[in-house]
Amino acid sequence: MISTTVLKSFCKLLITFAIVLFCVSGLCASQWTALGPDGGDVRSLNFDPQNPDRIYLGTSTGTLFVSKDGGHNWSRLAHLGADDNVLDHIAIDPQNSKHIYVSAWSLENQQTGDIYRSHDGGNTWEALPGMHGKSVRAMAIFPSDSKVLVAGALDGVFRSKNGGNSWERISPPSHAEIKNIESIAIDPKNSDIVYAGTWHLAWKTDDGGASWHHINKGMIDDSDVFSIIVDSTNPSVVFASACSGIYKSESAGDLFHKLQGIPFSARRTRILKQDPSNPNIVYAGTTEGLWKTADAGKTWKRVSNPEVVVNDVLVDPRNSNRVLLATDRSGILASDNGAQSFLPSNHGYTHRYVSSIVADKNDPKTMFVGVVNDREWGGVFSTHDGGQSWQQKSVGLGGRDVFALQQIPNGGLIAGTNKGIFLLDHNSSQWRPINSIVNEKVSPRAGKVGKKGMKGKSTSVSVRSVLDARVSDIEITPKRWLAATSAGLLVSSDQGKSWTGGPVLGKNDFVAVEADGELVVAATRTSVLYSTNSGATWQQAPLSSYITSIHGVTLTPEGQILVASREGAFRSSDSGTSWEHVVNGLPDKNISSITVDQSSKRLLATSTATGVVFESRDGGRSWHRGPDSGYPLRRISVVRGRFIGATQFDGVIVQPENESQSASAGLGGSSD
Repeated sequence: MISTTVLKSFCKLLITFAIVLFCVSGLCASQWTALGPDGGDVRSLNFDPQNPDRIYLGTSTGTLFVSKDGGHNWSRLAHLGADDNVLDHIAIDPQNSKHIYVSAWSLENQQTGDIYRSHDGGNTWEALPGMHGKSVRAMAIFPSDSKVLVAGALDGVFRSKNGGNSWERISPPSHAEIKNIESIAIDPKNSDIVYAGTWHLAWKTDDGGASWHHINKGMIDDSDVFSIIVDSTNPSVVFASACSGIYKSESAGDLFHKLQGIPFSARRTRILKQDPSNPNIVYAGTTEGLWKTADAGKTWKRVSNPEVVVNDVLVDPRNSNRVLLATDRSGILASDNGAQSFLPSNHGYTHRYVSSIVADKNDPKTMFVGVVNDREWGGVFSTHDGGQSWQQKSVGLGGRDVFALQQIPNGGLIAGTNKGIFLLDHNSSQWRPINSIVNEKVSPRAGKVGKKGMKGKSTSVSVRSVLDARVSDIEITPKRWLAATSAGLLVSSDQGKSWTGGPVLGKNDFVAVEADGELVVAATRTSVLYSTNSGATWQQAPLSSYITSIHGVTLTPEGQILVASREGAFRSSDSGTSWEHVVNGLPDKNISSITVDQSSKRLLATSTATGVVFESRDGGRSWHRGPDSGYPLRRISVVRGRFIGATQFDGVIVQPENESQSASAGLGGSSD
């Protein structure tokens, strides 16, 4: 007879397993919707061989997207493993396209990773035990027998002959050279012939791994081999891309010769892709655009913007004029004329780091957001229809990251960037810098010598400089503007025409600032400074010395000071003299923001470790759990009675209509 304790333990185990399976399958995601802005980084692409309109897209944050209409519209399909999983390769069984394999490696811990498998077209997923923990950088499936897969990891080459159920190492263990595998190719007519590109040249086996030989003749010796393709019609023709250029072999890798036509500046070719309907056409995706040859590599032509970083290329097997590019920052670029021109095709695909959200004070359907890490494809975006469509609003920002965004009383915008402060006047189409710093320097002036010594007067000299530092936060008050910068704390009393200030108490790398009347609070990554006389004098708060990363400071209408940090939330009710660690209902670490919701007279908190929105109605003493967005949150706002979240990977997200009462009327719920 089974004891009650054993039975309870078994039930808990089953529940835990069910939750894990549910979440890996992507079904645990909430009903919150990603609004945009569309675009961002894309790592990999592949199409369903039985239905090429169905295309899968891999990201560098563990999320897999799908398009059912040839790449025109996208939707989230599943989340595979950790948020830092890079999904570099997607392999689909040509005999049964419901069988999908995705390789992953961890961006944070680059020595680990997984291969994930789905048997139902991506609805549910499992991590394959035989490859668990391996940093898989390359993967290929044998077209004639789809049960044969080959994977390249940092610790060697592995093969499965039963669709991933079990794996065997086919490269010598602890080999000095056959490691750090970056690319894999299988001879389309013989699965025992495998090519492996490493961080130092390439290797080949003709006998399923029993023996390996270097295929480096003709290659520059320091070449990292990023991509290898074998001609589908003539396996003797092999192309390999490396940091030193593109190489072609007509002897199955025995001898390579370097192809000319691609300049040295575009040498880092991350992907090679052959047109399935015309083997003479090969695309080379480089860190400086897409190149194309129509004569098997004799001549090349760049066919995209040189600023585009290409991670993958997909050619429609039914219509080779349809070409999709997976890019850094600009998402999916699509061509319908054989790569003569490209346009973004990102509707529904959002992979943006949103730093700030501003709801327009005069138009309830208008929002502005600032984004980070997208250069010329980023900056500031606006929507005038509640997020259904977005327009880039970044002319004049010069590709800068936007860390802070505020609306000023006349309807204009002010942005803090990685290089200075910019202003967008109301009804203007271009940002302009407002980075003039004017500080008064007092110096003594010599005078006549009298009976009691030197007599003289001091003089005040204006010292001018231009701000070119990172601006992490901006505070707008009726009397002045404040900016937390890596060059110190700056103040403007003339709407940004000029700024004064600099280091405070010897500290200059500020990340946050808030003011309420004469109380001003400013923070660096590891310390909080406060002033009770509008900044005339400053004191350092006696916060715990173990704080390593402060994310923000908040002042409540009642005069409380709250700090959001990696080590949790801290609160002071006496203008910064004493502090307490807030743990009553809040996570004890990774608090990303605490904001004041004036409309409902409450505080809202978020964490990068959870999608839950937390609420306090007693000045931050105690907190209650609210809705779970399903996305790690950087910040939360209430716009038109609904929660709007800023995320690190998925752009702006919005609460569903049927939950909106929690945003407009209070969250409720319990604190446990």
